[in-house]
Amino acid sequence: MAQSAGSIALTEAVYYILLSLQIPRHGYGIMQFVQELSHDRVQLAAGTLYGALSSLVEKGWIEAVEGASGRKKEYVITIDGQSVLEAELLRLEELVANGKQWIGANRS
Repeated sequence: MAQSAGSIALTEAVYYILLSLQIPRHGYGIMQFVQELSHDRVQLAAGTLYGALSSLVEKGWIEAVEGASGRKKEYVITIDGQSVLEAELLRLEELVANGKQWIGANRS
């Protein structure tokens, strides 16, 4: 059963995994994408990645698909996962806007 976005705050790893799955990718491809996109700040260990992938499949946010070569399992974001990702982006944008507003207003 798919779990909806609601007011869930995603971990940084899950956010980047969902972001990376806008196109089908296998595990190593996800690791590379996240590391590159984060400028090496976020490096997913294999255990962390595959545990997260399993959890995301259970939630219905991603699904496993057969890779182009037929050898490696690839993952892709689902409609529910896309909704969760978009809700998280809005939440993060609000956090940044509030921070800019209040930090800027309280500088002397």
